[in-house]
Amino acid sequence: MTTGLLLLHAFPLDASMWEPQVRSFGADVRVVAPDVPGFGKRSRSGGLTSMDEGADVAAEELSAAGVDGAVVCGLSMGGYVAFSFWRRHRDRVRGLVLANTRAGADDEAGKERRRALAARLGSGFLVENPPPLLSATASQELWTRVREIIRVQPAEGIAAASLAMANRPDSTPDLGGIDVPTLVVTSTGDTLIPPEATSPMAEQIPGAMLETIEGAGHLSNLEAPEEFDRFLREHLLRCGLSFG
Repeated sequence: MTTGLLLLHAFPLDASMWEPQVRSFGADVRVVAPDVPGFGKRSRSGGLTSMDEGADVAAEELSAAGVDGAVVCGLSMGGYVAFSFWRRHRDRVRGLVLANTRAGADDEAGKERRRALAARLGSGFLVENPPPLLSATASQELWTRVREIIRVQPAEGIAAASLAMANRPDSTPDLGGIDVPTLVVTSTGDTLIPPEATSPMAEQIPGAMLETIEGAGHLSNLEAPEEFDRFLREHLLRCGLSFG
């Protein structure tokens, strides 16, 4: 049985956001980092219709890579997909990492904001007006990199994913039943999904560990890759993966 690491990307980026982690772990662990429909290599495959679709695409990518089970790591929207993966492909989950994400569904105001975003999206809108993906102290170089990833995503794919997130279910009832090693990661500079929205999951998931990255923003894996990788490596060891 081959166990790997499944990396599920944030909105409105693609799987290239995981390049630091692919470099860090790819020599030791089978790493699978799929794009969800409408993004990256799947930008022409139609937009994302639901978090369940994202989970099923991830399961197909694991199978194509010859990976039976995985430690599933999702950040932001990737966390929403990770919850769907847990519900739909539980037998393949060896552990979970829920980073800068939340279990709850959007309230009505949140849903309306996502619908409004989907309706107004045009070429370059999110490049010029990105959400607060990084902290207030993030470098201009990192902001340029993030904007470039956003720039290559089609507006239709971003709009579809925004609607899919608005319609996602509440995953809070699932938390008490998660029975695999789980790591919850948050960061103090995250204003998009702040620590007070992420941290409670660690209390509701049996045996979960909570790690907080000081100063980093929403994309903690990019803004603080060394610290993120250290927490991830320690968790992979807890999940039984070995390193050369």
